[in-house]
Amino acid sequence: MSAATVTAGISQLGQIAINVHDAQRATAFYRDTLGLPLLFSAGNLSFFDCGGVRLMLSPPEKPEFDHPSSVLYFKVPDINAAYQQLTGKSVRFEDQPHIIARMPNHDLWMTFFRDSENNMMALMSEVARSG
Repeated sequence: MSAATVTAGISQLGQIAINVHDAQRATAFYRDTLGLPLLFSAGNLSFFDCGGVRLMLSPPEKPEFDHPSSVLYFKVPDINAAYQQLTGKSVRFEDQPHIIARMPNHDLWMTFFRDSENNMMALMSEVARSG
């Protein structure tokens, strides 16, 4: 086996950390606004399930860790319905749902929003083409 084919055995994400400054506000946003199941809380940490991937809301451990998170793309079956529902819950969207790419058998739609801590998030939906 060449060095290029040797792997560390990484097969899936175990957890994603999202920086928060107000743990209670962020927990309420992810639980009540986005509707993600809260697994448990421990002090200023909250853990949610997102389709088998654990999201950890955490104050930055060190000053150099204090930055917005990477963009999380949440898959939804109906992007327009999800957009309307979250807009009704006062979520601040950066744009409206729109086509990002036309694939051979579906269109990839996205729309971007901010969480309660100003981290960029997105909704994404793979919409089958009729005909």
